Formats: sequence, structure tokens, C-alpha cells
Amino acid sequence: MQNMDGTIVATALPSMARDLGVDPVHLSSAITAYLVALTVFIPASGWVADRFGAKRVFMWAIALFTVSSVACAAAANLPQLIGARIVQGLGGAMMVPVGRLILFRGVKREELLQATTWLTMPALIGPLMGPPLGGFLTDALSWRSIFWVNVPVGIVGILLAWRLLPASPAERPVPPDLRGMMLIGGSLTLFMIGIECAGRGVLPPFAAPACIAAGVLVFWLALRHCRRVPDPAVDFSLLAIPTFHAATVAGSLFRAGAGALPFLVPLTLQAGFGYSASASGLVTFASALGSFCMRPMTSTALRHFSVRTVLCAGSVSFAAMLVACSFMSQSWPAIAIFLLLLFGGLSRSLGFATMGALAFADVPKDQLASATSFQGTAQQLMKAVGVTVAAGTIQVTMILSPGTHAERWQLAAAFIVTALVVLASFPMFARMPPEAGEGISAARGRGRGAAAELK
Repeated sequence: MQNMDGTIVATALPSMARDLGVDPVHLSSAITAYLVALTVFIPASGWVADRFGAKRVFMWAIALFTVSSVACAAAANLPQLIGARIVQGLGGAMMVPVGRLILFRGVKREELLQATTWLTMPALIGPLMGPPLGGFLTDALSWRSIFWVNVPVGIVGILLAWRLLPASPAERPVPPDLRGMMLIGGSLTLFMIGIECAGRGVLPPFAAPACIAAGVLVFWLALRHCRRVPDPAVDFSLLAIPTFHAATVAGSLFRAGAGALPFLVPLTLQAGFGYSASASGLVTFASALGSFCMRPMTSTALRHFSVRTVLCAGSVSFAAMLVACSFMSQSWPAIAIFLLLLFGGLSRSLGFATMGALAFADVPKDQLASATSFQGTAQQLMKAVGVTVAAGTIQVTMILSPGTHAERWQLAAAFIVTALVVLASFPMFARMPPEAGEGISAARGRGRGAAAELK
């Protein structure tokens, strides 16, 4: 449900913009508001799950996500839509990390890759269905109908969670680091407001850079605070674990590109090439199809290549795919665009699955809740940053070359800038030792065990 939300909304953006009377590029705020809300509230998810019981929190989070989806469908203007998306982000912040925490607390190290695959394969049905379903509903009914899809899914999810998940009794964890949560949330909010409003005339000219500077300052204060308290809102000491550091820092740059892609492709196809929402959705879902097909093959790749090799290859291939997207034009047949996005989905999914297991490979059990919150925060923040960087690039080019709508070269510039962000992850992955992440694949672990027995 949450994964489908991003792709189904991106497909409907041009239609939403026409109905609400805003520029399609400005509607990136409807995506980033949701992602920033996820980012701000995720640090509290581990503590809330321990305090009130993971199962109970998981079910209430699904309910909140579902109800706020109805509010999104009823929004009459952009501010109302953004407000409903923020509440939806709060539900998502408690829903996905808590579900991941329930899973990771019950698996062994050598089962991490398989567990991650089982976790993400059903979830990938969401982005696989999102583009074509969003396009069809937008053309046949209206963009508001895309949010109603979450209602039956949410109801079924609550019933299944109540019936199938084992009870998780509430604990009495240490008091939450409220100051750290406020500093982290405030810094991210200020920073994203500054980036989102830059050059749009929404705020006075000095306000956007002031928000960015204030966000950086508050983040520095948050960093100092979290390093001094015993149980911080975000445990930055986890970055001392090499595998967690690589999966989080380098992986964040990779995820920024993945966050920008569902925003840029429908915008290019519909606003740039004149595709209908339905036609755009049928082409765009190729990326999710590639991700869905690659997930089961990740174990095979890791049997033959090291984690470092797999991540370096994924970084370069995904960046190359984004550069290729900058050359798309109306003369390209739809099948060529489909195959290009399919390749991008394959390379992106290979990186995601490997990073998802690598991040938790060496994290002690008693730090899993903190690591889950940290990873979730970094993931959602960088998706928002990716959308913001792409929209900001288009906005800057429109300031340099004023026009009523973004032109093709301006959309191409956004693809290239996004590719450079993804490629920046390559040196960090390349510096990993060859043995980093050994044992995250059960197949590789069994192979080493058999070899040891023969010796």
C-alpha cells in the first residue's frame, strides 16, 4: 500500500495540477511533504513499538494511513492535500519500520537476504500496479480515485495483522529522546521547506536560503546532542559499523535517484511528450517490473560476486540508465522507453536488496530498533531529496530560461543531475573491503560452511 502510493500519485500529478490550478513541477511538494513526514516521525517508531507493542502500533498505523488517504481524496486545494499527505506520512512512519522490526527480530544473520526478499517481493506489487492503475483511474474517473484504492487494502491489512501476527507485549523502554526528535525533525523540515520553495515565489527571496541555513544549523545541534545522550533519537554511533555506514551513507545517494525517477518519468511522458495518464502508466510500470523480477535473482548474484562488486555495478548501471533517459524524445517508440526503464528497475532492485541486507548484517540485536529507525529515516529523507533535487533543477533552468512549462532540455537536465548524485555512491562502495557483508546470503554461508567441513 505504501509503495504503491508513491508511483500512483506521480502518475496522476499532471491531472492533479490541472484540477488544483498549479504547475505540475510545484506538485512535487505533495510527494516531498509525505516523504518528509515519514522522515520526521520514523525516529520515534522504534520507541513507540516497544512502549505500546509492535503489533498494536502496526495495526493503528495502517488505520491512520487508510483514513488519511480518504482525506487526500477529498482535498479541495494544494494546502489541504499537503496537510493530508503529512498525516499519511505519520501513518507510514509507524507502519513500515515497525513491520520491518517485527521481521528482523526473528531471523538469523544468514537468513537476512532471504527475509528481506520475502519482505519486499509482495511489497513490490504496489509499485508494479501503481503506474498503470493510477493512469487508468485518472483517465476513467479522476485523480481522487487513486487514494480510494488504499481503503480496501488497508482494511484487509488490519484484519490480517490482527489474525496472523504474534502478540508483542508492551515493554518499558527508556524515556524517548524528545529533544533529539524535535531537533532532527525541525532540521529536516526547515531544510526541505527551503529547498522546495527556492525560486518559486512562495516565500520572500531571503526566506528559502534562510530556511536551508537554519536547517543545517539545527542538524548540527541535533548531531551534537545525539552523540552526548545515552539513548538518542538517532543513534549516530551505528555509523561506526562499516557495513551499516556503507549501506546508509552511500546507499542514500543511490536512493535519491530512485526517489526522483517516479517523479521525472511521468512528468516527461505526459508534460513533455503528450502521453495520456493511462499510456504513461503502462510505460512507467516497467521500472517496477524490473525491480520485481530482479529481487529473487539477488541471491544468485551474491553467490558469484562479492557485495562490493554487486553494489558498484548497480550504482554505475543505474546512473547510466538515468543519463540515457535524458536522451528520450517523442520520436522514441514506447517499447524503447519501456525497455530502458525495465533495465533501470533491474539495476535499482539489485542495489536495494543487497543494501537492505548489508545494513543489518553486523548490527547487534539490542540495536536493531535503533538501526531500523535510522535506516528508515535515511531512506525516506533521500527519496524526498531526490524529488526535490529533480524539481529544483527544473525550477532553476526555468528561471534561467523563463517559460510557462518545462521544456524537454530542462527535464533532461534533471535526469543528468540525478545521475550524478547516484554516481557519487560509487567511490564509497568501491572503498568497501572485499569481504564486507559476507554471510548475508544463506547460499553463500552454506558454501563456506561446506568448504570448512571439507578442510
